[in-house]
Order: sequence, then C-alpha cells, then structure tokens
Amino acid sequence: MQIPNFDEPISIRNLEAEFDLRAANGNQFFSEEFSALPAKLGREHAEAYYSDFNTGKNRFKNIIAYDNARVQLTPIADNPGSDYIHASYIDGYSVPRKFIATQGPLPNTVDDFWRMMWETGSKVIVMVTNLKENNKQKCTQYWPDSGKQTYGNIDVTLADTIPTVDQVTRIFLVTKEGVPGRRQVTQFHFLGWPDYGLPRSPMGLLKFHRTVVTKTTTKDTPIVVHCSAGVGRTGTFITVDTMLEMMQAEEKVDVFGFVSRMRQNRSNMVQTEAQYVFIYRALLEQHLYGDTEVEVANIQHYMHKLRTEKPGVDKTGFEIEFEKLTRLPVDRSNMRCGNLPNNMNKNRVLQILPYDTRRVFLQHKRGVTDSDYINASFIDGYREKDVYIATQGPLDRTVEDFWRMVWEWNSCSIVMITELKEKGRNKCTLYWPETGQKTFGEVVVSAQGVDSFGDYDLRTFTVTHAKQDKARTVQQFHFHGWPEVGIPDNAAGMIELIGQVQKQQQQSGNGPITVHCSSGAGRTGTFCAISTVLERVKAEGICDVFQVVKALRQQRPHMVQTLDQYQFCYQAVVEYLDSFDNYANFR
Repeated sequence: MQIPNFDEPISIRNLEAEFDLRAANGNQFFSEEFSALPAKLGREHAEAYYSDFNTGKNRFKNIIAYDNARVQLTPIADNPGSDYIHASYIDGYSVPRKFIATQGPLPNTVDDFWRMMWETGSKVIVMVTNLKENNKQKCTQYWPDSGKQTYGNIDVTLADTIPTVDQVTRIFLVTKEGVPGRRQVTQFHFLGWPDYGLPRSPMGLLKFHRTVVTKTTTKDTPIVVHCSAGVGRTGTFITVDTMLEMMQAEEKVDVFGFVSRMRQNRSNMVQTEAQYVFIYRALLEQHLYGDTEVEVANIQHYMHKLRTEKPGVDKTGFEIEFEKLTRLPVDRSNMRCGNLPNNMNKNRVLQILPYDTRRVFLQHKRGVTDSDYINASFIDGYREKDVYIATQGPLDRTVEDFWRMVWEWNSCSIVMITELKEKGRNKCTLYWPETGQKTFGEVVVSAQGVDSFGDYDLRTFTVTHAKQDKARTVQQFHFHGWPEVGIPDNAAGMIELIGQVQKQQQQSGNGPITVHCSSGAGRTGTFCAISTVLERVKAEGICDVFQVVKALRQQRPHMVQTLDQYQFCYQAVVEYLDSFDNYANFR
C-alpha cells in the first residue's frame, strides 16, 4: 500500500487521491499524519505564560502562548505583567504576522483585548465560537449589544449588525481617550460551528471565509482570530485561509508543514484530528467546486459562459455545473426513519426521504409507533435557519399528519406547486375543504374563500385545534403556472409568487413556510432556491445558484431535480434584474 509523505506538499491535481489515501481504513494515515505534528515546547519557551502575574489571564492551563510570538502590550506603570495577553502572532501565506490567534476574552481580559486591538492597529476580528455552548461559557461578550461601552480607556460603539444564516457581521467604532480620530473595526462572527464536533459540511466555513476575504485588505492586518482557547477552530480557520492562498499561487497545499510551523508559535494549533481532516475536506471542496459567486453586474457575461459548450467536453457550463451536483452522494445512512416499516407507506416516492438530521418531527401520539414521522425537511433560508418546510404532496393517509405539522410548527403559509392530477396521474390528494369545514384528527380547517391572481389562487383557511383555544389564519398559495412537462416559459409568475409569500410572512410572524409539489424535491427545491438566491441578490448584489442548490441537496435529496429546473433558477435571477433599468441601480 502506498504511504503518503507528510512532509511533501500536495499538488492540487492529486488532492482527491491523497485525501482518499489518508481517509482509507478509518482515517489511518490522517491519524498518523496528525500524530506526527510537533508536540508542545518546554516551559522555558513560555516564561510569560507561566509567570505568576499572568496565570489568571489564561483561560486554559494546557494551551500555551510561546514567548517568541506572543503579542506584547505596552506595559502599564506599577502593573507587573500588564504587557501580557494570551495571544500569538501567526504568519499568513505571503504576509508575515497576518494573524493574531487569541483566546476568547475572560471577564478580566476584555480591556486587554481592546488594548491589543488598538495597539496592533487591527481592524478585523474573526470569531469562531458562540459565547455559550452546551451551557458552558466559551467567551465573555466583549462588545456592547447597542450604543457605547467603555473598556479601560477605549470606547466601543456598535454601529451596525448584519445577520445571515450562519454568520453575523458587526461594525464597531472605536476611540481612545485623549487620542483624536476613531477607527472602524469589523467583527465577522461565524455561527455555523455546532456545540459538539464539526460542521457537517465545509461549505458554511468556506462561505464565511469568502465574506472575510472580500471585505478585508492587507491594510487591515493583523486579523485577530479567536474561538474559546484560540487554537482549535482558530487554527482551522487560519490554515484554511493560508492553504487557499497557497493553492491559488502554487497549485499545491502543505497542511502538515503549515500546522507544524504554527505550533512553534502557539501550542495545540488545530487541536483535534477531526479538525485536521476537516481542513483537507474544505480544501478539496474548494478544489472540486471552486468559486461560483458572481456579481450581478457580470451576470449576463457569466450566463453566456454557462450556455456555451466547453471545447473538448461537448457540454455547456450549465451541464457541467449540474453534473457536479448530481454526483454528490445521497446520504442513505441518514434516512433511517423514512425507511422504517411503519413509515414506508407514508412516502410518496421512495427515493425522496427526509434526512434524519433535517426531518420535521411531529409530536408523538400516545400508543402509535413512529407517529412522529412525516416526509418533510427543514430548509435554511438566506438570513435564518429552518425558513422552509419542504414536503411531499399529502397522500390520503398522511393528510392528518400534514395538518398536525402545519399546526405544531406554526406555519401560516403553504405554497403548492402542483395540480392534484397531472398527465392522468394523482400528484397530491385534496387536503383542504373547498367550502365549510373539515376535521383532520384534532385539527379543524375552515375554508374562508379563494381569490385568483394571475398564476396562482390564494385560499384562506381558519385553523383551530380541538384541545387549544386559539384560531390561526393559514394562507395557501396554489401556483398554476408550472406546466405538466418541463418548466415555465418565464419566471415572472414565480417571482411574483415569492414576493407575495414573503409579504404574507411579514404579516403572519415567522413560522416556517410549508412548500410542496408532488415529491417535495424538484419544483419545491426550485422555489426554495430562487427565493434564497434572490434574497442574497437583493442584500449583497451577489448571485450563487450552484452553492445554494448544493446546500439544498445536503438538506433534502434531489432538491432541484432536473437540468431544466437548475437553468430556470438562473433565468429567474436574470428576469428579476431585467425588471430594473440598470443592474447597478436595482437595490
């Protein structure tokens, strides 16, 4: 068996093969490579860390900031140890001391943290932890929730907060007593790291990294990166950044060499084997799928490239992108629940089952086995998690479950993108009363009328529950603009529908939007994809259909099922932008 040479940089042409080689036999060579990284240096390399004046400023007893790279603050008179903070300089790919790796501030080190920001001239903070995880304090909140707060002799004002699904960007204005002028500091806070383990996919971290890279310049260095201890996730982020730069400059990566060098400055950088493997996964993801973000001003040019056949491949850019999506494996081991004997007949299409980690749970009915199952998945939006419930068109035997779901999860908008019958086949059962009221288990649904608008009918229902004394209004948007074969001729109807659903959501509060076609994947996925892509287009002027659909497919199999549907997502963006006179002015 071939044995990898850990000291040798890897050409990106061989990255996939080298990854597979290390991952074989239960990550055997990954384990060996991680174990071969340098261990801790001796006590003599960390006098400041071990000094009696400083031990109370260290969050952990076993994470060491070595003297050779520690950030030295200006000493304060008659305050021994006041030049110390648990923070270490780390070189980037081409910029020396590009990063400061530091622990999440403690209550007694918050002032020191802002002194460090001021004295090093850093304008960027990358935060890869939550303040609390698993009910344990991981980091003290070192910024104001609103207005101004003073830390030592430094004032910090929160000027803006920009949330998206996995990250929050905060803008601070910072001034120092007695010093003219103010500085702007941007904090990029990644929320996509679970309390335990690692993100399921590196996509979120790569997207977060892209945000940081596009909004910073070399003038903003050093970039302060922290998690809780300032070594595990911090080391992971810094390694990914540096290796992506190396990939671009040299078409190779050297994870082992780089992590080894970081560990000469700060112990335990990249703390676990799982984080080490995750770095390789992120680099491979970037290599295989690249950067598919496009600014709206360039969308026509990008679309032209996608329509054109690539020489020697006889495939258009669209076909190449969509093939990459269809090659993503469906995670069958994560569909245990939908495959249970009691649940098989609740599924309309056996290939399209919810992933266990994303499925919508119903409240268990006493004495009924597996009564918590419905073929439905939570789907993230642009700004928030679980914005949509993607589900199949109800079967006769699952109508009661459907209304239980709508009630229990407080969904006030239903989007239906199928007819009851198409091409002579049943696609969805009639799950609502056309007049009067109908009882489904303990949920009572009363028809309040129907209005027709262009491509869709809007039905209004009052929904009550036998055991709860409250009524809700639920609106169903039944879209008729999808032909039995193929896709709509244009996206105007779909864009209008999305706008109306969002309007209704603003009025009804923020329960999830229930979206279904027949199987809950093709047209349903297309609706969720276009909604999410357009939200980002409006907010940032950036379109990334590929990554949105890729993320959808990791939340529910076969979302956006055909090449036609995939192209339709792009078409919707172009039509949306065409409705403005000038792309640059559309926002």
